[in-house]
Amino acid sequence: MQAMARRGTCRSLLLILTLGLAACSSGGLGPFGRGAPSTLDAPGVDRRATGADNLEVGHRLVAAGEYELAIKSFNRAALDRGRIDAEILSGLGTANLGLGRLGQAELLLRRALERDDSQPEIWNNLGVVLMERGKNADATQIFRKAFALDNGESVSIRDNLRLALEKTENSGTVLPDDQDYKLVRRGSADFVIRSTL
Repeated sequence: MQAMARRGTCRSLLLILTLGLAACSSGGLGPFGRGAPSTLDAPGVDRRATGADNLEVGHRLVAAGEYELAIKSFNRAALDRGRIDAEILSGLGTANLGLGRLGQAELLLRRALERDDSQPEIWNNLGVVLMERGKNADATQIFRKAFALDNGESVSIRDNLRLALEKTENSGTVLPDDQDYKLVRRGSADFVIRSTL
């Protein structure tokens, strides 16, 4: 009985020794068996493929609330295009609006309107900036322009115009401003002011 136990032990030791020596050989016992490459290579990069459109990425980042990253993406879009057009300026203005940089946002949105004054979204966003800065009468005029360009189809622009008119009408009275407004992203590039009460 002891002889059989010794044989079993010897066989086990012999198997362990054989496997250990096989692992030390140049072929090795890697994860893929004998003769397989010892390292894994990552798949190559398709250099013919086109990258993501930085302008679209910027709009998606604004939608996600990642305003700093959106600004970088809009700047890359300007480099890709070789120019700064109204859409890029509008995107930069909207991102700055989201960051609370109202002066910068107003400047960028006004520059966007100098290049293309036919986009109601740009007018709307400028109106939101003016509302946030307390320029209710100016914001009302801007929202009217946005509403006219949009033919009254956008609910958010109509809501913004209505709120601006209400604030303008109430500005003559000395009522405490107990309405707390916040910006809510709507559509691809416009904001609407909603009461949080």
